Amino acid sequence: MKKIIILLLLVCIGTRCFCWGFYGHQRINYFSVFLLPPEMMVLFKPNIQFLSDHSVDPDKRRYAIPQEAPRHYIDIDVYGKYPYTELPRKYNDAVAKFSEDTIQAYGIVPWWVQTMQQRLTNAFKEKNQAKILKLSAEIGHYIADAHVPLHATHNHDGQHTGQKGIHGFWESRVPELLAEKQFDFLIGKATYIIDVESFIWARVLESGAAADTVLRAEAELSKQFPGDRKYAFEERNGKVIRQYSSAFTIAYDKMLNGMVERRMRQSIYAIASFWYTAWVNAGQPDLKNLQVKAFTEEDLKEFEELNSAWKNNTQKGREHD
Repeated sequence: MKKIIILLLLVCIGTRCFCWGFYGHQRINYFSVFLLPPEMMVLFKPNIQFLSDHSVDPDKRRYAIPQEAPRHYIDIDVYGKYPYTELPRKYNDAVAKFSEDTIQAYGIVPWWVQTMQQRLTNAFKEKNQAKILKLSAEIGHYIADAHVPLHATHNHDGQHTGQKGIHGFWESRVPELLAEKQFDFLIGKATYIIDVESFIWARVLESGAAADTVLRAEAELSKQFPGDRKYAFEERNGKVIRQYSSAFTIAYDKMLNGMVERRMRQSIYAIASFWYTAWVNAGQPDLKNLQVKAFTEEDLKEFEELNSAWKNNTQKGREHD
């Protein structure tokens, strides 16, 4: 009977995994708003729920188009050893050296962040409120992804080291369990980024350098926890699922010396600073009097289609679970 119950519970195990998880991305975008100057808060604070809710649109888009997946990561360790000088920092130079197929296969997050930054800057110049909010929400997602160590290694879910599931564990389970109780998101103010390219590459290099620690700590801790203590069946969203136990999660966070909290805090600071930089580069337009405010029918249709694709389709391109 015990075996039958376990088998039935296994049927309810959730398999989807998202970058930082929906919870993580939403909280990161939410807290980023509070780092902005008053001139930007007049727009961002009243729309904080939109910025939070739509922070996960890029993950939903991964269920709609295969081109989306590479925008969330870069397997930087396939390009040699730290600091990966063999990989040109400019996209066209990297494509010329390795081919576009190769660059796309191993991920483009640092380049995509720069593309999104230019689009956001243009939206501020156009004084288009709908575009500003939509692009701000989405660039926040990609910037946060660049701060995740497992987004900067080819062993992105421990699939090469017998640690399948560590991706969701680090970026979803840990913050969902500990963020509200233990993490501190009171940070200073956004600052102007002089060199966007160098800034985002520095974050990617930090992530790449931390990937081995993320994997090694889980492997070492697993030796101390037998299976029935490492995993537990818990209710989530009305379903009973098998996931890393609370005890194992807390011990892992302690072993990492608060790495997840630090990377979330750094994500929040970076996102706010990217928003601020785009606004400054656009000439600091008055955000109280924007020319275009409403979302178009095309925007609304896209939001609906993303939700539908996420609910009904499977991920396209490389999965993270």
